[in-house]
Amino acid sequence: MKFLGHLFLRQLLSAKVVGSVCRELVLCDGGRSEMPHELALECAVELLMAIGLTLEALPHGQPVVEEVFHRLKTIKGAQGPDGKLIYSKRIQFMIQDLQDARSAGWSKKSFKASAKTKEEIRLDQERDLRQGMLGRTCSGKLVLAGRRPDFLRANT
Repeated sequence: MKFLGHLFLRQLLSAKVVGSVCRELVLCDGGRSEMPHELALECAVELLMAIGLTLEALPHGQPVVEEVFHRLKTIKGAQGPDGKLIYSKRIQFMIQDLQDARSAGWSKKSFKASAKTKEEIRLDQERDLRQGMLGRTCSGKLVLAGRRPDFLRANT
């Protein structure tokens, strides 16, 4: 899914194609009452996390994002005949993380650590301690999810 997302971000796939993939993964076809498989939901969430910002900014992409998010909202709380939730907590939290990222302007925390010098580690620790004293806890870097790479945005 990330591969498809990167193809879209590099303008090798159209919004129409990616939109139809998203709709098919969460089974958005009007009259369907069946529920998608957990793996399909995971793929849809991964794809939207990779391309959400760019797709939603396009005129053909915004209705797709709205439709898929509406479907994900109904899926998240879906219950079976026995009254239990159909999907695992893992899938529910993935959907919630996607909804949170969208409501925050597609920004998410990235916890990927790269090699740092001792001085950089010390400065990061001091910054975290200062923010902790102010009541803020931010132990990650905020990045925009689903944004075209800088070198592509400069050319358009």
